[in-house]
Amino acid sequence: MQVNIGLPDASRKAVAQILNAVLADAYVLYTKTRNYHWNVKGPHFHDLHKLFESQYDTIDGAIDEIAERVRALGEPALGSMKDFLAVTRLSESTGTLTATQMIAALLNDHEAIIRQVRSDIDTVGVEHGDTGNQDFLTGVMEDHEKMAWMLRSMLE
Repeated sequence: MQVNIGLPDASRKAVAQILNAVLADAYVLYTKTRNYHWNVKGPHFHDLHKLFESQYDTIDGAIDEIAERVRALGEPALGSMKDFLAVTRLSESTGTLTATQMIAALLNDHEAIIRQVRSDIDTVGVEHGDTGNQDFLTGVMEDHEKMAWMLRSMLE
């Protein structure tokens, strides 16, 4: 069916592409956070295990919302690790890290997402006139800002 939501097809497709990149970043960060949840060790194990769980739960909720926003634009949402890895702006976690290295790696990823989404917000709103997804992305950015603040506070 034709999607008739007040956006030109080119803008609708461009916004879906941006959202799919945000989706890929979220999925890679989710996987990394879950990995760290399982593998963290040391004197702060319990606190970090719980923090990482809280954060991957938040990211998991966002993943579903982002994918549904793509579908609402009439485009397919990415859904395979191969697709996510081809589009993400993040890197996978490799090797064994200390708890402090895990926190720093997650902080770096959240901050990278924040910077990218801040740019995406302008592109979606100014270039494509999609105020709904502009507002949605602002919420995504705010969630990452909160998670980054918590991680940053643990490193200070």
